[in-house]
Amino acid sequence: MVNENDLTGIIVDCCIKIHSTLGPGLFESVYEEALSYELHKRNIPIERQIEIPVMYESVRMNVGFRADIIVDKRVIVELKSVDTLLPVHKKQLLTYLKLTKLKIGLLLNFNVNLMKEGIVRAVNNL
Repeated sequence: MVNENDLTGIIVDCCIKIHSTLGPGLFESVYEEALSYELHKRNIPIERQIEIPVMYESVRMNVGFRADIIVDKRVIVELKSVDTLLPVHKKQLLTYLKLTKLKIGLLLNFNVNLMKEGIVRAVNNL
């Protein structure tokens, strides 16, 4: 089994390949499809557009958010194709990590000149 750090490295490598092939400026859904394809080629299990419920007091709210991709039930991947990542994007990812109790998340913005400029890694300290 691949550890979480190696898994995030594989995800980033896939994103660099996708970005160098397709370039910036496409819809997030295109990058999601391409990343899903690349991870499937590597036999890494993923789930796409998974509804994550939110508990508020004792009330379950069925759709708190929808995770773009959850990789191997261990890493949340939030995809963007925006001019600038805002602080709220990282805060959202951190909240997603807390709600799912996952430890690592990647915020990946494909609308950049070099993919390495669009990568934010977040860790949930539980």
